[in-house]
Amino acid sequence: MSRHQPGYYPGYRTLDQRKFWDAATRELVLDRVFNVPAIRFFSAEEARLMEAVCGHILPQDDRPAELRIPILPWIDQRLFEGSGDGYRYDDMPPDGEAYRLGLQAIEEIAQHLHGRGFLELGDLEQDKLLETIHDGDPLAAQHIWERLPVDRFWMLLVQDCVAAYYAHPYAWDEIGFGGPAYPRAYMRLERGEPEPWESKEQRYEWHAPESSVSDKYAPVADKGEHRGAPQGGTH
Repeated sequence: MSRHQPGYYPGYRTLDQRKFWDAATRELVLDRVFNVPAIRFFSAEEARLMEAVCGHILPQDDRPAELRIPILPWIDQRLFEGSGDGYRYDDMPPDGEAYRLGLQAIEEIAQHLHGRGFLELGDLEQDKLLETIHDGDPLAAQHIWERLPVDRFWMLLVQDCVAAYYAHPYAWDEIGFGGPAYPRAYMRLERGEPEPWESKEQRYEWHAPESSVSDKYAPVADKGEHRGAPQGGTH
């Protein structure tokens, strides 16, 4: 169910504080809202599939369309520019190749399980398919997973989605984050009290829709140490 603003801080808007930010910070944050990059790395077909996958990693059904946070464009920009953390695990291909292999694997799993492409599946079918990757037990495309460690691919995917989402001021509104505090600075550093310009938390009960498996918790078995080790060099 869509709310005017998701989260426990109704009516709070980080962008209302923009006049207190320095010029460089203000320009950077506003760019995330008004200058969303074009898709340049993914093909049109890959972009449609990736958009659907991102929608399961961080669903935004509770947001009105005008407040939805663009995730795919920022991942696409990172891959197009070849930017990254400065290292790569020795059993992982470069990030761009990893994404293309991962999307190919998702399509192969969909065909194996349902005889249809991922985008032709219902929301619950899509969620359950992605759950097999989350659990490290994909049911097809083993020739791809031999080249692309499934646990590392899932970690890459989730980290990129989370980074894009929580870099956006609409996500800050959702969690009550006061936004950049330079040059004004934060004053209340103890007991978790809100700053004068922040909003107090107002909790409500929420349950995932029936078309999702995200509301169900099952502990993941300990698989021991991760394979491989970080390897120097940029993505």
